[in-house]
Parts: sequence; structure tokens; C-alpha cells
Amino acid sequence: MEYYSWILAFHIVSVLSWMAMLFYLPRLFVYHRENHDKLEFIEIVKTQEYKLYKYIGLPALWATLLSGIAMITLNSALMSQGWFHIKLFALVLLIAYSFSLDYYRKELALDSSYKSGKFFRFYNEAPTILAIIIVAMVIVKPSF
Repeated sequence: MEYYSWILAFHIVSVLSWMAMLFYLPRLFVYHRENHDKLEFIEIVKTQEYKLYKYIGLPALWATLLSGIAMITLNSALMSQGWFHIKLFALVLLIAYSFSLDYYRKELALDSSYKSGKFFRFYNEAPTILAIIIVAMVIVKPSF
């Protein structure tokens, strides 16, 4: 437990970085779809989408997972608490959402996506809902 607080601090910074990507990348998708006729702009947005996902989002996702696994390893009692299972379930959904963003990013890069800007505006709400669930479970720790 000597290093637990350092791992927790790293975990929180990793989550913040990952969430930044989860919140901003769908917004770039909105700009991408709503300005599809401005080719020079679209090329810039494609570069931003790629770099945001590959250089910030994906490394932050892995850093979050690895630091989270380290904390569970150091404090295995977490696995016996109901609130933690709900947190993990929401986390699995957030990971799936993260990988879905890469799927949409690739489709947009190939100009083969027919999703609208409106779709991506709504899709952008998913990480907020999941983050609320995760933070509520971690802070409140309701007993089930």
C-alpha cells in the first residue's frame, strides 16, 4: 500500500486525459460531418481526430486500465463491494464506447460514414452519463 496514493494520482490523471478524448473526439466528428463540403477543413479535422485518438486517448485508456488493475491488485477487497461491480460495468461500457470512436474515426477518414452531425451530438452524451455513474459509485459507495 506504500505506493497506492501515487498509483491513484496517476490513475486520476490518466482518466482525465482519456475523458478529454471521449468528450472532444465526437465533437470533431460533428464538425467533420457538418462541413463535409470543405475539403481543406476536413483534412485538418481528420488529422486532429487521428492524433487525438492515437496519441492522447488510446495511451490514456491503457494507462487508466493498468493503474486501475494495479490498485485492485493492491486492494483486492474492492472486488467484494457491490458499488465496485457497478463501476466496473460502467467502465466496460466506457471502454466499448472508446473503441467505437475509433471505428467511427476510421469510417470518417475513409469518407464512408453516413452518420449525421446530429447523431454524433447525441452520441457525445454517452461518456457523460457513464462518468456520472462511475463517479457516483466511487464517491458515494452505496451498499447493495
